[in-house]
Amino acid sequence: MKAIATNDNIRNIAIIAHVDHGKTTLVDGLFRQSGMYRENQSVSDRVMDSMDLERERGITIAAKNCSVLWKDVKINILDTPGHADFGGEVERALSMVDGAILLVDASEGPLPQTRFVLKKALDRGLPVIVVVNKIDRKDARPQEVLNEVYDLFIDLDAQEDQLGFPVIYAIGREGKASRELENMGENLHVLFDEILATMPAPRYDPEAPFQMLVSDLGYSDYLGRLAVGKIVSGRVHTSDQLVRIGPDEALQALRVTKLQSYQGVTFAEVEEALAGDIIVVSGLEDVTIGDTICHKDAPKALPRIRVDEPTVSMRFSINTSPLAGREGKHVTGSKIRERLIKETLRNVSIRVEEADERDSFIVKGRGEFQMAILVETMRREGFELNVGRPEVIYRYEDGKRLEPMEHLYIDCAENYMGVVTEKLSQRKGKMLNLVNHGTGRVRMEFTVPARSLIGYRDEFLTDTKGTGIMNSLFDGYGEYRGDFPTRHSGSIVADRNGVGVAYGLFNLEPRGELFISPGDPIYEGMIVGEHNRDNDIDVNPAKEKKLSNMRASGRDENIIATPVRPMTLERAIHFIREDEMVEITPQSIRLRKAILPAAKRHSVLGQKKKATEGK
Repeated sequence: MKAIATNDNIRNIAIIAHVDHGKTTLVDGLFRQSGMYRENQSVSDRVMDSMDLERERGITIAAKNCSVLWKDVKINILDTPGHADFGGEVERALSMVDGAILLVDASEGPLPQTRFVLKKALDRGLPVIVVVNKIDRKDARPQEVLNEVYDLFIDLDAQEDQLGFPVIYAIGREGKASRELENMGENLHVLFDEILATMPAPRYDPEAPFQMLVSDLGYSDYLGRLAVGKIVSGRVHTSDQLVRIGPDEALQALRVTKLQSYQGVTFAEVEEALAGDIIVVSGLEDVTIGDTICHKDAPKALPRIRVDEPTVSMRFSINTSPLAGREGKHVTGSKIRERLIKETLRNVSIRVEEADERDSFIVKGRGEFQMAILVETMRREGFELNVGRPEVIYRYEDGKRLEPMEHLYIDCAENYMGVVTEKLSQRKGKMLNLVNHGTGRVRMEFTVPARSLIGYRDEFLTDTKGTGIMNSLFDGYGEYRGDFPTRHSGSIVADRNGVGVAYGLFNLEPRGELFISPGDPIYEGMIVGEHNRDNDIDVNPAKEKKLSNMRASGRDENIIATPVRPMTLERAIHFIREDEMVEITPQSIRLRKAILPAAKRHSVLGQKKKATEGK
């Protein structure tokens, strides 16, 4: 029988929760109270949300590592995303830890993403500490929420030892925690102690040689490619001769140029690292997530990280509009390909394929939100590109077409229940459950095709006057439920190149909602508004008033166009149809037809109609 040893000086834990339940804020409190900062040191809030997009949106997008020291034990903490679209990040993070802290809002309780991230942790057999957070909220209901958490564990087939989880009540924003609801503590020490008591120390075979699973990648201008992962067994020194085992089981020799370990949110150089620690290895030219790094004398691969299959695809291509190349630094197909391939190296849930057209790529991922984040990131990096409408990825089994399904949870006021139910039934949704607590709000559950939710979120917020809460969870594949209209309105399309003029735009306002303002550049095939009817129309937004001698003084200067609602990336992606695209540059978001010339567009439409009638 193998002897198993433990590294009692280390604990590796992940913090998992639904979006906005307070993960990153709680980590801030752990940092402050572990003595990581000087007393007078100025520290920003949500220090783990290092990306600009994370700070702007208030969500965690990429899983990140850090460490704190408590009673001479190093606690490596992984802050994970709470959104199902970033499930690849959650799976990558859980591959490095031995336990998890489940954070649940004391008012909202377990929500869809709580179920998603908890299932991933339970499937790995990880012990869990449940922290009921935000118990200072006026609408907090901690006991009911705790009962819902127990129900969720049972529903997810948790093992008997996992059901005996310890419970901590906390106010993460104030850095307070307690085992008792009525007697709130003054600090988070009880949580630190619970981590040391409940979370197991990393286990390893003391006789086994060095093995490390690469779970994350980084890049340094000075050190090059960085591989991040947990040492599964053995120890490693800076000068060791190692090999990398890739997806094809081929061995590639490498020499470690620098070995680093987490100290707070930064790295500290070390000469030696032991089993159980999470380290950063530099000196690798070619490495991907899921690779194994081990000694050259005993090469043995570890099981690779497996993630769920992508369910949504989107077409990325070079910008071919007449305004291309004016605002971006990276505009060529080779640059876009290079950037997308780089994304697949860091994000295990993204796949990239070459499309039939030249300089065009099919990007596959978990959801439209993940795609929007990727596009926004590329835009901020100086890329110009066109993207198409997100499309779900179908499967075919026994001659039947299957499509991805979502389990949809709706929380809204009672008086909006009718309009929400009607809209979802039009989109082939089926109600599973309806709960009315008598508080004026209802909670509904639906099963809906994933394609139904593309573009529905904005409509839902409008229907519920911004007060509704909508969350969804991937629910496997189901039989195709039939077609439904994705948009009941047409597009107002510019028929020439030029600049928007107040007179021309003012006269177009009765036709629908406009997307451009006077002075904005336009070109043939550019979508300048949403038509009130379901057909497209070609218009001239650059039309000027004919001058004549018969004019009243000051009359023409009084034309004032209605202010335009700013076009956001998500709104643009949701709006477009299959024959339309979004033109994205560092400074602008424009909508356009895939085929710009009106004559060619109408010709193609006519051919499609003939082909349909012929069938």
